[in-house]
Amino acid sequence: MRWYKNIYLGDNARKKKSAIIAKAEAHRFQHDIYFIVLSSTEGNLLEMMSAVQLLQPHYRQPYVWEKLFVVGIAKGYDEAVMTMAAVITDTYNAT
Repeated sequence: MRWYKNIYLGDNARKKKSAIIAKAEAHRFQHDIYFIVLSSTEGNLLEMMSAVQLLQPHYRQPYVWEKLFVVGIAKGYDEAVMTMAAVITDTYNAT
């Protein structure tokens, strides 16, 4: 799993950024945490993934895990939607 240098953080996730990243790297359970990742599906920009989803065996495979590029972290679904919107808005404004 790779992390964007200027990662987008929701207000609630900002407080625990280091702990969230450490737990994700250790494949530990995290309730109500969402990661905004670059999409692996052609035609899509981003995907919102629950930290619980990343505990599935498929995502633990090195060839899958290493392809995940996290651009945002949020605590709670609503915050994840807002964080994803911020990523998209900033990207469109910059191009």
